[in-house]
Amino acid sequence: MARDAASAPHVPGDLRHRQRAGLVFATVSAAAFGSSGPMGRALIDAGWTAGAAVLVRLGGAAVLLTLLAVAFQREHLRLTWRTSRILLVYGLVAMAGVQLGFFNAVRTLDVAVALLLEYLAPVLLLVWTSLRTRRRPPTATLFGAGLTLVGLVLVLDLTGTDTVDPVGVAWGLFAAVCLAGYFSLSARQDADLPPLLMAAGGTTVGAVAIGLAGVVGIVPLGFTTTDTVLAGVAVSWVVPAVWLVVVATATAYLTGIAGVLRLGPRAASFVSLSEVLFAILTAWLLLSQLPGALQLLGGASILAGIVVIQRTERVGEPPPAPPAEAS
Repeated sequence: MARDAASAPHVPGDLRHRQRAGLVFATVSAAAFGSSGPMGRALIDAGWTAGAAVLVRLGGAAVLLTLLAVAFQREHLRLTWRTSRILLVYGLVAMAGVQLGFFNAVRTLDVAVALLLEYLAPVLLLVWTSLRTRRRPPTATLFGAGLTLVGLVLVLDLTGTDTVDPVGVAWGLFAAVCLAGYFSLSARQDADLPPLLMAAGGTTVGAVAIGLAGVVGIVPLGFTTTDTVLAGVAVSWVVPAVWLVVVATATAYLTGIAGVLRLGPRAASFVSLSEVLFAILTAWLLLSQLPGALQLLGGASILAGIVVIQRTERVGEPPPAPPAEAS
């Protein structure tokens, strides 16, 4: 009897371990995604178009992830109509949709404004969850959400009174909806679609979609072989291109999906806001863009909000159970 009582807390301990692992995965994913901006900017400064950088990013990652899927998850490669449909939606929404929306937004908006619009995704998830469940989020969750959004505004250092283009705003909100879809779709557990296969299929669909968008002229595609500049040193364009493929996409999506599966979409979406901090740090190291005092204050606010949300999610809304337990 005493032995049984002593072993009772085993499941909560496993849950805490699962959440800690999810937080690590989600943070690594945010750091990897955060490095994409400076690497992409280096290519764009060298003469690439944004669409070309996205196409190489998704296309290269699709090749790499597909090779890994063939090597390590061959038994899952036979797709059914249902799994094919999931991959199609995932690739169009979570991969191509986010990129297409964001890069169309930055054509007429400041990058900071476009980023702020895209990162309304966590708030959209909160609203959607509340409407779907007809339950008001806990006060702590709302407080944490407020901290992260205030911090995001400070980090992005939004200033000026320029007129905002409504078409650009529409594209930015489209990117936010697609980003929210990424977290929701990544949280769907399917034994026939492990994270590696989901990322491989999604990047493939996304690359094809961006390529088609380029062919019809929605996304301009232009490449050069001019050297890029990173940390004040001229390097081959291959360096940032390979980084975009291996780190900023393949690694970022794999760890991101793993984090969502362990934390749940809502908590993971708020952890992803730390991507802005990592982007600022990477830009400082590689492009000599030093953040100001307000940006550092915003970073502290984002981290505080993430801690509040994580604690609330841990108590009030446990992440999904592993596939083995669910079955």
